Amino acid sequence: MGEGARGGRGAREGFPRRQSAREAAARTYARALPIVPVRARGMTIEGADGCRYLDCLSGAGALALGHNHPVVLEAIRKVLDSGAPLNALDLATPVKDAFVTELFRTLPPGLADRARVRFCGPTGNDAVRTAIELVRAAAGRAPLLSGDEAAIVRVAYPQDCTDLLRAGAAAPPAGVIVEPVQGEGGVFPVPDSWLRRVRQLTADRSVPLIADEIQTGVGRTGAFWAVEHSGVTPDVMVLSEAIGGSLPLAVVVYRDDLDDLDPGEPGTPTGTFRGNQLAMAAGTATLAHVRENRLAERASALGARMLRQLRSFSGDVACVGEVRGRGLMIGVELVDESEETESALELAAVVQRECLRRGLIVGLGGRHARVVRLLPPLTITDEQAAAVLDRLTDAIQAAAQRRQGTTRQGTTRQGTTRQGTTRQRGGTSRTRRAP
Repeated sequence: MGEGARGGRGAREGFPRRQSAREAAARTYARALPIVPVRARGMTIEGADGCRYLDCLSGAGALALGHNHPVVLEAIRKVLDSGAPLNALDLATPVKDAFVTELFRTLPPGLADRARVRFCGPTGNDAVRTAIELVRAAAGRAPLLSGDEAAIVRVAYPQDCTDLLRAGAAAPPAGVIVEPVQGEGGVFPVPDSWLRRVRQLTADRSVPLIADEIQTGVGRTGAFWAVEHSGVTPDVMVLSEAIGGSLPLAVVVYRDDLDDLDPGEPGTPTGTFRGNQLAMAAGTATLAHVRENRLAERASALGARMLRQLRSFSGDVACVGEVRGRGLMIGVELVDESEETESALELAAVVQRECLRRGLIVGLGGRHARVVRLLPPLTITDEQAAAVLDRLTDAIQAAAQRRQGTTRQGTTRQGTTRQGTTRQRGGTSRTRRAP
């Protein structure tokens, strides 16, 4: 057992103290979530202090099946025990063949019939860069390193790209990128009609449509791929996060006529770790489990129920603005009656801390980080979903009451007393034992 897993308070606090002293300041999650995870299973994380938490962050969406799912662990152990290479670059291996076969089985039919896949560096940014390189090469444009970024356009709802792609306009872009659900932007599902309109405009001008499914893929939104809600078939799909079954992996799937190289020509390397065999094995197991157990359909039904309950709750709480999402990708936007951005930002941070005190891990996103984001694993149970909503709504109410108490503080002693009462209730209303 590692240092501090069952040690005293000093030992447990040593980890974050040394991290602060030795790592860069860009510790986004560690600053907001001062816990030291030592064990995890499914949706539950246990900290070095013995407290347990329901994890609604899921590795920023990378853990479609939660932590250490048995099918993922079995797949990883099988590769380790086989003596197979752990990194095979772009060589053909049985593990890669199984991954590509399973991936193609899940693709939208219009793309699966003509699909090719390109492995790249293991991050979503690597995949986006590779997709841009691909469509630029197919369009005969300058390579990515030329700095000609205007050749690729990322559009977001409600942006209208009619002028950009209208007949008779200047040279069209080499490609258009869309997110079916704008995740980091605050969980904005784009209307299906808008996405179909973008697809029609790009098809009319023969401009490749790139779907960014980095966070929305593998059943997260209630369909295996989020573009399926609208019936749109993109020319290129950018995949990462959950595609590796919790391990680093990113791929670009695209229509075969966009391939820019003859079979005999050498290609440009797109990442040393594009042959990660453990990630491919974990990814295959994840894709198959989601497909075989119809977890996308489960995400659709459970996500719709959670959205209804959160929207009902929001009608009674002034600090909750819009509740939005699709499937198990949910955002709760927090607002402040004073309409001050800084004030709403502080409120969101307080809600996140109050959630943590109740044994719930959530992320923040959107403009000014005012949106509480829920990305639970697709394996979440009904009991866990109820606990998530209970803890989240209680945390929001506690944060709102604390803010009201802070506003009153200094004007009357009565207000100060209320603030103290609220603090006590918030700290004792829930234990940290996850179901």
